[in-house]
Amino acid sequence: MVKLKELDKSIAEKLLQINAIKLNPQNPFTWASGIKSPIYCDNRVTLSYPSIRKEIKEGFASIAENFGDFDHVSGVATAGIAHAALLADYLDLPFSYVRSSAKKHGRQNKIEGHIPEGSKILVIEDLISTGGSSIDAVNDLRDAGFEVVGVLAIFTYEFQVAKDNFENAKCKFATLSNYTALLAEAQNEKYITESDAKVLSQWSSNPKEWYDSNFK
Repeated sequence: MVKLKELDKSIAEKLLQINAIKLNPQNPFTWASGIKSPIYCDNRVTLSYPSIRKEIKEGFASIAENFGDFDHVSGVATAGIAHAALLADYLDLPFSYVRSSAKKHGRQNKIEGHIPEGSKILVIEDLISTGGSSIDAVNDLRDAGFEVVGVLAIFTYEFQVAKDNFENAKCKFATLSNYTALLAEAQNEKYITESDAKVLSQWSSNPKEWYDSNFK
């Protein structure tokens, strides 16, 4: 198992190696939110690589100890489901997942799976940008009467808005890796130039206005 203090660097390195994270400062990606971004992260790719999948699972298990006692693992649909199931299996705990919206048919569930009354739940997400989807899942579980001990994710862009949103929700969160570690590793391994790193750093400080400032 990778030492916890080395985990952010190791995960960043792996995400770059398998193209789960793509960096393109000259030709930005467009997120679903409409934000123009020089980075695109798809952590679903990690599931195709057993050794990386294992490192993520064991990393989650190590960091989870910081959240105190919990007896249930719940994933955020859809990208957090697989990683939550892997962690639940590793810890021998019950598993469930939370949909972004209720099903239109059948029992019209938003929370899928059986969660015993009084459960303390650790929520697993793949990626934190603003934290919106994670906090929605946390609120759904709280509204159903459960205690959420916190949220764990693979990667965060380290936006201030995410930190503010989790603080306002009174919910702890942690990640295996982060944007700072990613930029350092991308430079060290020559994925990007020094000028690229400067552009990427500028974006993270003001993502909504970055594109207009640099491309218009």
